[in-house]
Amino acid sequence: MSTHNAQKPLKPMTSFLTWGLPDAAALRRMGALARAELTLLLRNRSALFVSLLMPAALIGLSYTASDQLDLAGTGLSRGEAVMTGGIGMVLIMVLYLGLIPTYVARREERVLKRLRTGELTDGEIMTATALPAAVLALVQCVLLVVGGIAVLDAAVPENAAVLLLGLLLGTAVLAAASAATATFTKTVESAQITGMPLLMISVMGSGLYFPLDILPDNLAEICRFLPLTPAVDLVRAGWLGGIDASDQLRAMAVGVAWIAASVFAVRRWFRWEPRH
Repeated sequence: MSTHNAQKPLKPMTSFLTWGLPDAAALRRMGALARAELTLLLRNRSALFVSLLMPAALIGLSYTASDQLDLAGTGLSRGEAVMTGGIGMVLIMVLYLGLIPTYVARREERVLKRLRTGELTDGEIMTATALPAAVLALVQCVLLVVGGIAVLDAAVPENAAVLLLGLLLGTAVLAAASAATATFTKTVESAQITGMPLLMISVMGSGLYFPLDILPDNLAEICRFLPLTPAVDLVRAGWLGGIDASDQLRAMAVGVAWIAASVFAVRRWFRWEPRH
């Protein structure tokens, strides 16, 4: 680490940057910061457009184009395929692509540096900053599930607990990944560029609109280790049921490994001051 980036020692981390649970005081501190972040989000019209309207528009386009999908043998109806892919896209666009510029903007405006001088730990700062986007993404995903059942004739999920587990895992993975991506994102304007690789590999290789089982075995096995694949597999299993304990544990292990890798990157390379 360069001398320019040598700052005060890292405070003990809680929340998604460690395995420990925050105490009551930490929850109060994070709640106050999360409310401030929510206020800023509501005032940012472009961010609200991306968070609220863009995912809905993409889902509508996906459903229009889904009549060309060959879903024979996948066990998915047209509505279920679009809903599974739509949930993945909401998590990517609202949470991942939405949080990268937020972290970068707070860093470049020296907000993060000022927050570190108070009682907030590094983990609390990162988590509280992510909370509004995470809650917004989860609410949209729940509405998407309800809307898919009511409007698109998708079946009621066979295992709602597994579907929820997939949502929470995807939220944790992408929240951590957004912080890791912000470590090498220089400006708010470049955030969409640095976030594009994960978006592209998720769309093409994480099985958003089709099960990986229809791919050649070797390619499918590689794709199962992509960041968003475990969450998508669990969400799809929540719709259809039938996932066994070993597959569920494997998905969880891969997701946790990506969270751990992102945490390591943040702790090692994240800059708390503006990049020069």
